[in-house]
Amino acid sequence: MNNTAEFRPKAEHSEGSVARTIEQQTAKAPSDWFLWAAFGSIGASLILKLAGEDKSANFVGQWAPTLLILGTYNKLVKLHGSDGAAV
Repeated sequence: MNNTAEFRPKAEHSEGSVARTIEQQTAKAPSDWFLWAAFGSIGASLILKLAGEDKSANFVGQWAPTLLILGTYNKLVKLHGSDGAAV
C-alpha cells in the first residue's frame, strides 16, 4: 500500500456551490485580519472587565477562539483550496 498518495475526495463528497463561493470570497481576506480581530476581542474584553462590565467582558472575550478558528479555516482554504484542490 502506498502511504504517499494524496487525499482526493470522491465526487459524491465534493463541496456544494454555496460553500465553494464562500471559500473563494473569504480566501481574499488576509489571514492576519482574523488574528488582529482576536487580539482586539481580548483587549476589548479586558477593558470591559476593568470597567466592571463582567457579562459584556465574557461575551466579547469568547469571540477570540471563534475568530482564530475562522482564521485557521481561511488559511486552510488558501493552502488546499475547496475539495482539496489547489486554488
